[in-house]
Amino acid sequence: MALIGYEAQTVKINAAIRDIQAQLGHRGPKAATDGAAPAKRTLSVAARRRIAAAQRKRWAAVRKSQSQGKSAAAPRKRKLSAAGRKAIIEATRKRWAAVRKAAAKKTKPVTRAAVQKAANAAS
Repeated sequence: MALIGYEAQTVKINAAIRDIQAQLGHRGPKAATDGAAPAKRTLSVAARRRIAAAQRKRWAAVRKSQSQGKSAAAPRKRKLSAAGRKAIIEATRKRWAAVRKAAAKKTKPVTRAAVQKAANAAS
């Protein structure tokens, strides 16, 4: 009994949907195709020539802009002077000397005298 009421409501709802779609200009579901591809359009020889000429013109413009940009925008390569190179080498040596000095302070090698001194102090 309740099922009949639901079916009646779905009929009313579907009718209302159809009315709204009709007001909006919806024509209903598309016709199902049988899987066949749509007919291909063929271009005339003249149209293909016009398209090819336009494409060649576009590529020529691209190549022209690339060749102009390449020659004008290429920056000159910078060169390091001998004095600058020497300063960098000296600074690097100084930095590495500081690193080695810090590492030597951190882990001093243990001498025999230090071991004997610690043994005498313990006894």
